[in-house]
Amino acid sequence: MKPQIGISEKHLSVSIEMLSIILADEMVLYVKTRKFHWNVSGESFMELHKLFQNQYTELEETIDLVAERIGKLGGKTIGTMHEFANLTRLKESPNKYPNQKDMMKELLEDYETLIVEIRKDIEACNEKNKDAGTVDFLTAIMEQHESTAWILRRYLN
Repeated sequence: MKPQIGISEKHLSVSIEMLSIILADEMVLYVKTRKFHWNVSGESFMELHKLFQNQYTELEETIDLVAERIGKLGGKTIGTMHEFANLTRLKESPNKYPNQKDMMKELLEDYETLIVEIRKDIEACNEKNKDAGTVDFLTAIMEQHESTAWILRRYLN
């Protein structure tokens, strides 16, 4: 049954497609953060191990919320690594194991990329789709990512 929530079917499809890309981005960032959590070593090992754990735990929650939002709009949620890899706007680094500082730089770059992209998505969702619910939803994710980026930036100063 299609949702009858005051948004046209066409606009719902656009929002679902946008959310699927965001879901892919969040999954790739989640996997990368897990990789860094597993492979961090050195002087600040435990502090960064816990920092990355907090970040991937937060991302898990965001991933679930994005998937649920897709369902609320009447869409089917993607769920394979192939789909995530094809849709993501982030770059992976296979077979690379950076040092602590480079891990944080890479994560910061990814968070900042997502902030910029989600900001564009919010604008498009507001102007083209008139989907206020998704605008608010994405704004909360963007603000959360801004906080995480700020924390990573503080480590790098």
